[in-house]
Amino acid sequence: MPKEKDMRDGVHRGRSWRAAVGVVPALVAAAHIVPAATWLSGPRRAWLPALAGVGRSDHVALTFDDGPDPRSTPAFLAALDELSVRATFFVVGEQVLWHRRLSHDIVRRGHELAVHGWTHNRPWRPAPAREARQLARAAHVVAEVSGAPPAWYRPPYGILTGDRLLAARRTRLRPVLWTAWGRDWKARATAESVVTTVLADLRGGGTLVLHDTDRHAAPGCWRAALAALPGLVGACRAAGLTVGPLGEHGVASPAPADDARAR
Repeated sequence: MPKEKDMRDGVHRGRSWRAAVGVVPALVAAAHIVPAATWLSGPRRAWLPALAGVGRSDHVALTFDDGPDPRSTPAFLAALDELSVRATFFVVGEQVLWHRRLSHDIVRRGHELAVHGWTHNRPWRPAPAREARQLARAAHVVAEVSGAPPAWYRPPYGILTGDRLLAARRTRLRPVLWTAWGRDWKARATAESVVTTVLADLRGGGTLVLHDTDRHAAPGCWRAALAALPGLVGACRAAGLTVGPLGEHGVASPAPADDARAR
């Protein structure tokens, strides 16, 4: 009997151990993917206003993702010059490496460079070492071009996983998403549809995201965002709002520990 009892206890312990080991991958996956729920704009604005990019009530932050792109970014720079508006460009690290002169021109014209990752990928599986390495590399390239360490980070597709959140903290970057977008990446986007979509959600203190390239969207869709700019800026100014980069937006620090950079 003692021998049979020992065997039963051994089997029980083995099952318990396998069950405990099986929980570990689930916990890792949860830690990776749960923070990505911040992609949902409603909860983000309500519960995480700093992450949503909520700033001064008299200001709108204008931001662009996915560039630089020599086929389209110069047209946006010319339009912003015409409108006397400065913006924040969330750039892809490898694009900056390939187009240094254009990246320098963005800075020379008074705009702000921020980090949009090294590549424009989706984080399907946890890869903390890779995310940390690539984000640090992107921040380094942006700093070389702009002459100062970047302050802001927006992950591709706005998917802020646990890996990316940890990498941003290690790189001393502030994650910021948006409060309004124009759905300008769609093939059917027009200047009118972009303006209508943006103005449905944009308020004072909001952060607007558009795209200065179609590299990760429908071919030619950037023209809709470009054509929408005068209407969007005009609507903001008519409402008494100034339009500018994130650096002038007054986004509150989410917590002292998250704002490691003295600014």
